[in-house]
Amino acid sequence: MTHKAHERLEHNEKRLERRDKMLNHDRANERATVEEVFDQATRLIVFDLLKTGVLYEVNGVVSSGKEARVYWGINKENKDLAVKIYLTSSAEFKKGIYKYIIGDPRFKNIKKDTKSLFAIWAQKEFRNLEEAYQAKVNVPKAIIVKSNVLVMDFIGKNGVSAPSLKEASPENPERIYKMLIMNIKYLYQKAKLVHGDLSEYNILMWKNKPIIIDMAQSVSIEHPMANFMLTRDLNNLNRFFSKLNVNITPIEELHKQVVGKNNVKH
Repeated sequence: MTHKAHERLEHNEKRLERRDKMLNHDRANERATVEEVFDQATRLIVFDLLKTGVLYEVNGVVSSGKEARVYWGINKENKDLAVKIYLTSSAEFKKGIYKYIIGDPRFKNIKKDTKSLFAIWAQKEFRNLEEAYQAKVNVPKAIIVKSNVLVMDFIGKNGVSAPSLKEASPENPERIYKMLIMNIKYLYQKAKLVHGDLSEYNILMWKNKPIIIDMAQSVSIEHPMANFMLTRDLNNLNRFFSKLNVNITPIEELHKQVVGKNNVKH
């Protein structure tokens, strides 16, 4: 066996060892490491994704919030993936998500038990990402969703997430501003969606392009709150970029650009 082949074998063995540790660690370590995220049902889902080859390895936490945690995953081709796991124990978050689901014509006959609600929330983000991606919006490509676990492209490298727009200090903010307006326009006119919670915190800067993330709350343009959410998104962008001395477009004009003549509601 050559030296390189030996190194590769050792590397693969270590990866397998790390993967197995995640699923076979003892109870004490389990409570300390994965807390409430990996309940029994979630562990079985992650194990199934590993077994079927969607994932080869799941590593540490990349980001953590009230509603979800994102883990760094890798597939067999050594491609970075993001594994987003919604916290089914988050009662506080559960209360706030009804308004983003009720009224969306794509989601009807919703069961209100916790498990079903979070499964719908994950499916909603998957579907929103798919529809946005097909409309040429800069979003992560969705790979698969199972219950409260969503797998998508990882925006970053080697487990290090790309910086948010807030952290990045772009060299040419005017260009980024125009790119984001175009993305919001594509999202509205082609994907028929409104992000609903857009700000400098859920836009990542990667390879000199803004990538829009966190789309679970995104709604159909038919949703009763869609116009309010769109206006709020545009206001957030204008507020942020005005601080960078960008020559921003007034909200009324911006709204017309995004909605387009054929979509204006009287």
